[in-house]
Amino acid sequence: MPSAAAASVTATSSLFFVGQTLKPPALIRFRRSASTEVFSSRARFPRLVPVRAAVAIEKETPENERPETFLREADGSHSAAASASASVRARFERMIREAQDEVCAAIEEADGGGTFREDVWSRPGGGGGISRVLQDGAVWEKAGVNVSVVYGIMPPEAYRAAKGEAGATDGSAKAGPVPFFAAGISSVLHPKNPFAPTLHFNYRYFETDAPKVIIFSIVHQFLKHGSAIYFNFLSASGAILAVLPEASEHLQSCSVRYMLSQLNKLEYLLLYKLGYLLPSRDAPGAPRQWWFGGGTDFTPAYIFEEDVKHFHMIQKQACDKFDPSFYPRFKKWCDDYFIIKHRDERRGLGGIFFDDLNNYDQEMLLAFSTECTKSVVPAYIPIIERRKNTPFNEQHKEWQQLRRGRYVEFNLVYDRGTTFGLKTGGRIESILVSLPLTARWEYDHQPEEGTEEWKLLDACKNPKEWL
Repeated sequence: MPSAAAASVTATSSLFFVGQTLKPPALIRFRRSASTEVFSSRARFPRLVPVRAAVAIEKETPENERPETFLREADGSHSAAASASASVRARFERMIREAQDEVCAAIEEADGGGTFREDVWSRPGGGGGISRVLQDGAVWEKAGVNVSVVYGIMPPEAYRAAKGEAGATDGSAKAGPVPFFAAGISSVLHPKNPFAPTLHFNYRYFETDAPKVIIFSIVHQFLKHGSAIYFNFLSASGAILAVLPEASEHLQSCSVRYMLSQLNKLEYLLLYKLGYLLPSRDAPGAPRQWWFGGGTDFTPAYIFEEDVKHFHMIQKQACDKFDPSFYPRFKKWCDDYFIIKHRDERRGLGGIFFDDLNNYDQEMLLAFSTECTKSVVPAYIPIIERRKNTPFNEQHKEWQQLRRGRYVEFNLVYDRGTTFGLKTGGRIESILVSLPLTARWEYDHQPEEGTEEWKLLDACKNPKEWL
């Protein structure tokens, strides 16, 4: 929600003062010196304070049918204006939607009875997603497979959540709101049988852009009493506020630097015709970047070494097609990432994980992400087929529920995707689909040494090399 100071500002696609509409002047003439003054060190108002809305992504709208693409028109693969990065956007979206279809088909076939509920949603400024959830099936307690394409503006803390430690060293500590594009597939599959492992996979592509400083000219009659003046402009990507302190009643006009991620064509034309729009430049803050991230990991309640070795072998085979160093590097990355710090134990038995990858060729990383998604079904479904009908008792089920509790703890406290979604106003049902239907917490539960439960806990505390 916008700040309290902006509560009285009416949100429309025009410029407003607090409680008062700013009408366009009949005639506006810009002198060349006015534009120069804005960027000079002697600008009259150097103390611009950007104010950001807490919700940085537009709210979703339910759709009855799946669109061909969730990309904005300018990002489409057939657009004349499509750049190399836009082409990656289009191909990555196509890849994750194909992966969603493939995984969901395999899940339904293995379940033998359950079917996915599908929710399609979009956002007015571009983007959207498809959420598929299977609950209370024959095999799966809860299985979610989601794809999303998101355009938005993230506050600095969300940028640092998305980038992790890298976000603290690239200049974002003092950044303002950061325009971004993100596309990804995310899935968590929780089986009913305690001997069948939970699977998680997530593959994503991310871009950030430097915010733009847009220059507007405001007629003097609206500048009064030297108090702070609030402007609100509702663009295609959402409302952003700018505050200009110390407005002087003696000025004939003033220039206001206004933080805005982007304007649609109609808004640009309108502001240009009214004489409000002057040249723009990049604002200080987070740099333009792109990166890939993702991984596949599994979380059993009981260890079957043949299952663990099979799972890790499939991950290694996918990695080795691109770089033999990937598997050992990403396996360790996975062990280090999925750690529940307050428990000093891992969430599960690992897999692969990588993030912020942009130091390889972009086409190679796109192909690598594609190969990883294609490895999900052969890595996981054979294990499910072996374990889904294994007899179990109440003790086995209680241990599974305790491990599910650990899963919840990690996802809500440490997972970067979850925290990023919560900080940017993402679709809450899609964000929390990773949580199991049931979980359990017992006070000071300690499995007896030497038991199968103890062996699992020991492996979570002391990661092993399975291959």
